[in-house]
Amino acid sequence: QVQLVESGGGLVQAGGSLRLSCAASGSIFSVNAMGWYRQAPGKQRELVATITTGGSTMYADSVKGRFTISRDSAENTVYLQMNSLKPEDTAVYFCNANLRVPYYTNYWGQGTQVTVSS
Repeated sequence: QVQLVESGGGLVQAGGSLRLSCAASGSIFSVNAMGWYRQAPGKQRELVATITTGGSTMYADSVKGRFTISRDSAENTVYLQMNSLKPEDTAVYFCNANLRVPYYTNYWGQGTQVTVSS
């Protein structure tokens, strides 16, 4: 069974840092792009950051300069280092990955809560 398992969420004060991890497991042939999205209460899910197999990254304007996405291709894992956190970063963060199983299919993690207090 293919799944994405996230970890690293929690409660932090404004200005603090958190690191999210997401590991893909199961019968996976290969992993294409990976990314992070978030959904705040009453809002639509939005893109936070993505990373390609070649390491090219893209960030939402709201997190540029504060968040860093990276991946360990050998471990099928993607990370999101979040620094200088703000209360408006509070949301459920979801991992997304395009996996070849054997056909390329989009998968989502279960979500991890990030709460930033002011």
